[in-house]
Amino acid sequence: MLAILLGGKAMGKKQTLLGDCELCYRTNVEITIHHLTPKELGGTFLPTAKLCLPCHKQIHAIYTNEELATRMNTIERLRDDDTIKKFVRWIQKQPSTKLISVTKSKERRQKKR
Repeated sequence: MLAILLGGKAMGKKQTLLGDCELCYRTNVEITIHHLTPKELGGTFLPTAKLCLPCHKQIHAIYTNEELATRMNTIERLRDDDTIKKFVRWIQKQPSTKLISVTKSKERRQKKR
């Protein structure tokens, strides 16, 4: 996977990368690093995935960090999840420049995390 650095890290700003999303396979999108096991639950040095911003936001809107650490801690498990599959089918049809707004799922709001 090719990733292009768009800006250096200066004054506390994060680096911006363009590349391919490992979840939805869209190309030439802004990439973020997703810790497959959340850092707060011990995932600092564990595997990560390069995800586009919409996919990354959607994952965190649906699942708590505990769920991500125990059930959804591989890219394959995320791809196989029915809720994520539905989102991926939709986002693949969107232009790479499309920004989306995400609301926490009803189940996630009820869990209060």
